[in-house]
Amino acid sequence: MDKTYEKDLLTSAGLAQDYLAHVLDMPVFPSARARAGLSAFDEALPECGKDSTETLELLHRVGGPATTATTGARYFGFVVGGTLPAAAAANWLATAWDQSPSSEMNSPAAVKVETVANRWLLEILGLPASSGVGMTTGATMANFTGLAAARTALLSRKGWDVEVQGLYGAPEIKVVVSEEVHITVEKALSMLGFGKGRVTRVRTDANGAMLLDHVPSLDDMTIVCTQAGNVNSGAIDPIGAIARKAEHAGAWVHVDGAFGLWGKLLEEHSALFEGIEQAHSFATDAHKWLNTPYDCGVVICHDARMLQQAMATVAPYFREDGAYAPKDMVPEFSRRARGVEVWAALRTMGREGVAEIIARCCANARRFANGLEELGFSILNDVVLNQLVATIGTPEELAAIRAHVEASGECWFGPTVWKGKHGIRISVSSWRTMEADIDRSLAAIAAAKQAVIGE
Repeated sequence: MDKTYEKDLLTSAGLAQDYLAHVLDMPVFPSARARAGLSAFDEALPECGKDSTETLELLHRVGGPATTATTGARYFGFVVGGTLPAAAAANWLATAWDQSPSSEMNSPAAVKVETVANRWLLEILGLPASSGVGMTTGATMANFTGLAAARTALLSRKGWDVEVQGLYGAPEIKVVVSEEVHITVEKALSMLGFGKGRVTRVRTDANGAMLLDHVPSLDDMTIVCTQAGNVNSGAIDPIGAIARKAEHAGAWVHVDGAFGLWGKLLEEHSALFEGIEQAHSFATDAHKWLNTPYDCGVVICHDARMLQQAMATVAPYFREDGAYAPKDMVPEFSRRARGVEVWAALRTMGREGVAEIIARCCANARRFANGLEELGFSILNDVVLNQLVATIGTPEELAAIRAHVEASGECWFGPTVWKGKHGIRISVSSWRTMEADIDRSLAAIAAAKQAVIGE
């Protein structure tokens, strides 16, 4: 038996288990001392190789304490899930396999597992089973890919092959976005040649949802970018109503549902998502509410043919691998087998387990909001999902409270500006977060408030 990898893998497994065993007790944001310790990595390139065990131990000893404890229970900054044990372990195994799931010719196992994961994703999200699905690095590339399919579909209607002819001289495509559009959608539009400044921006209500009455007239050369889960407030645009309006005009509706699309699993929120399945393309992340390791985004397109046409790669050294090989559904040809951990997460938790995590995150967000109000904070949004924005005092006092909490190591959340007001943004996204973690975080905020502005 070849034991070439045994020493390093056993060492890495032991160090990883040690990290995870202590992550709940670590400062959520690394201390100044831990960050300063990163200078240990500033070595000259070795002329002769170093011992692999010593290399791994350096990573653990110096790198580990300087990580942000996103796999813990009290990280509330960006919308970042923790990592489920089964998903983390599946990620390790897939890394050991070192498969590129571009086609069955490259990896029958990785493609099969990803194909099943894609089917399960469509089922759990309640989207048409015939949809095309692709795995990307994250929602940025998922938005890019879905909008590329939209561009292909709309230009094809006019007899224009954008993959061959490019955009010079192409018929004009109009793009409609929310005034609360996420920066990743703007980035995708920029990369696709639509431009950030050529879009029509639609006004939103007090909670950040697009106002239906302000959506302009649509036609068959219009893309409407909607949002399921505003990054500040969690608000969901009236996507079903917009999709019905778009259907009459022949417009394309894209949904940026990086985290919020998963709220569709909760029965009490069904009205918010009514008709969302009528949209044409969707972007979401598995590394948010599904709590898989980074990185894992998902693009979904009703018309799988348009996704394939926009993304297909053809080479003489690749035989045809069925209608929709993974390499033909996303920009990347070579990529890691992300579908393995998605499959592991869904199989281990099932529909009920995923829904329980999402419900608990939403309930804990409301608990957080209620606790902050008791401390004198103002909650600036309706807490519809797992996001809340709060403020107190002056912007300077709020920044000082944030700094005080960060220094305590008890929890971490970031700053934001919401509807013109400075605030803190709290996102509850981890499977590990329980009520006790919310209460512990509130105690740290109470102490910070006392230190900065008193009772």
